[in-house]
Amino acid sequence: MLNTPCHIVSDLHLGVANAVVERSFEGYLAGITGKIPALIINGDLFDFWFEWKTVIPRRGFRTLAALAALRDSGTEILYIAGNHDCWGGDVLREDVGVEYHVGPWEGSIGPWRVRVEHGDGLREVEDRKYRVVRPIMRSPLAIGMFRRLHPDWATRLASGSSNASRTYSARDGGEGLRAIGHARLESEPELDVAVYGHSHVAALERVGARQVFANAGSWLDAPTYIEITDNSIELLRWNGSAERESLHVIDRSA
Repeated sequence: MLNTPCHIVSDLHLGVANAVVERSFEGYLAGITGKIPALIINGDLFDFWFEWKTVIPRRGFRTLAALAALRDSGTEILYIAGNHDCWGGDVLREDVGVEYHVGPWEGSIGPWRVRVEHGDGLREVEDRKYRVVRPIMRSPLAIGMFRRLHPDWATRLASGSSNASRTYSARDGGEGLRAIGHARLESEPELDVAVYGHSHVAALERVGARQVFANAGSWLDAPTYIEITDNSIELLRWNGSAERESLHVIDRSA
């Protein structure tokens, strides 16, 4: 169980995000340090993340330090692996202190029953090629072979191969994941909220009488995030100050 208020962010893609985007996220993390009990990173914080025995990617170091400070302040950090950063390990878990989780997460956030999932590989038609290569990319054999490569060369290789998925703009405007989210909620009436990332399309909407579909959007494109409290779920835009910009809110009582 995670306590509220809980924030959810996704798809920052550190490594290709420019300095302005990265600094804005660091400012956001500094602003919430010591102020919220839980943060969920819903995948693709990094455009590429891999842990060799003694080496990690250089880009994103300042953000890792900010996350460690946030964790030291008492905030629980749940990190859901995305398709770009699904090779996390001891550095994230032990040195930064996050709970690194591969696959969907279901649990309670305050009084809400929530399912959080990055969303890659879920669309049957659009993701069919990725569905073939994903088990190979995540297999122990492939990871072991990749670890034998020099980190500089391996990073260039990974960054080049990820370009297509990073620059791809969802042609359906996020409708594919939206339909999957709605279907998930309809099939699991005990769920209150389904949260996805991956599409880079921010969303917050009620499904039926009481359920909620949400997507935090992409911090790479705009600094949006979700805040869950005991009484509401809100889509917000960070503007560099304590005065957040509310884009939409759904009250639990309604």
